[in-house]
Amino acid sequence: MNLINLVRKNTVRLRLCASLFFLSFIFNSASAQEVIDQVMAVVGDKILLRSDIEKQYVQFTAQGMETGENTRCLIFDQLLMQKLMLNQADIDSVTVPESQVDGELDRRMRYYIRQIGSEEQLEAYFHSSIRQLKLEFRDMIHDQLLVQTMQSKITKDVTCTPNDVRSYFESIPSDSLPYIDAEMEIAQIVRNPPVSDAEKKEVRAKLEEFRTKILAGEDFAVYAALYSQDQGSAKKGGELGLFERGSMVPEFEAAAFRLKPGEVSPIIETKYGFHILQLIERRADQINVRHILLQPKTNDADLVKSVNFLDSLRNEINKGTITFEDAAQRFSDDEDTRNNGGLMLNPETNTTRLSPDKIDRMLFFQVDSMPLNRISAPLLMTTTDNKTAYRIVKVKSKTTPHKANLKDDYQKIQEVALQEKQNKTLSEWVDKKRKSTYFHINQEFAGCEVLKHWKVNE
Repeated sequence: MNLINLVRKNTVRLRLCASLFFLSFIFNSASAQEVIDQVMAVVGDKILLRSDIEKQYVQFTAQGMETGENTRCLIFDQLLMQKLMLNQADIDSVTVPESQVDGELDRRMRYYIRQIGSEEQLEAYFHSSIRQLKLEFRDMIHDQLLVQTMQSKITKDVTCTPNDVRSYFESIPSDSLPYIDAEMEIAQIVRNPPVSDAEKKEVRAKLEEFRTKILAGEDFAVYAALYSQDQGSAKKGGELGLFERGSMVPEFEAAAFRLKPGEVSPIIETKYGFHILQLIERRADQINVRHILLQPKTNDADLVKSVNFLDSLRNEINKGTITFEDAAQRFSDDEDTRNNGGLMLNPETNTTRLSPDKIDRMLFFQVDSMPLNRISAPLLMTTTDNKTAYRIVKVKSKTTPHKANLKDDYQKIQEVALQEKQNKTLSEWVDKKRKSTYFHINQEFAGCEVLKHWKVNE
């Protein structure tokens, strides 16, 4: 397989992985024809359903990929691989931490919020709250991470030396070398404007007024509908629906699970603002609450504080008192980049290299002509929760469109060469495991050429 085909194959795989839960929701939410589920395969003690195949098929068509008679066979082949790995993960007692699942789910959700515009727009589009979306896809993300963990375990000893990279590159015919798109690495330090104590006091006073009236007998749901700034739940009288521990931010969750039915909480503060809660019901390990959210506002003076802070920080970085990377980790308010030296991640490839179409349009215009490693003045931005903030940025690296070569694209070629060696190791592992694992494939797919390497029990 040449470089361009392998790059395309790996890019498709990564894109599908990054968009799985989002596009699956499109499938589940669509009012098109309803698929009657049916077991299409059994792998060990794992079952593969017709709906699993159809969800993946919808992902292909939703992304504009070409489909044909063999598409479902190819999808089936990949899903059999996943089920085999999940089955083996059970046998080997391989697990993924719940914190890792939560972190990945939050990261992907933030990405799609950025893509669609805001939390409110995402919730309005799907007629569902962010919390409900997370609950819907948590198990799916868990399985994805478990498969990745198994793949890493299988290929952990595979390495790719410089000689391997050179040999691989030289094996590619010159007329098959792909053109590499322009790419940038951009680092940022984000500073949200501080909220004044006076504003916080005013919001607390307003919530305390609501709470007093509710405790005197007025309807919590009415106040939530009229005043809560959580637009997704306000239209339902503040009701969030049943959730379990691990679904909410810690402060909110701690207060919610302490309540008795009908009880109203004291005012609590989270990263989203200030809340009061009322417990509606408790079912085993799940609860349903209403809440009212009020968010403190920032004014021009608060924004000026952010600008001044970033200006001072920029001067310290330029003087060498602190590095940009350390400053990002210590002072940036952006959760996605601060622990990565400020570098923005491309969620489709899980790398720091961004093509122009993956960069916010306004930011691209701001950084396109910036010299490498020069730090910008504070730039106005809109955060994922649709608030105004400022950031300083620098361009760490930049490439122009060009034909692949070892000098400029060594890392990319190394990744592809390593991927090819890992794929070979995975294929050998699958060949070994399929001989010792029970398989049954529905006759509907028994004629697929691509499935001939699987053991089929008639």
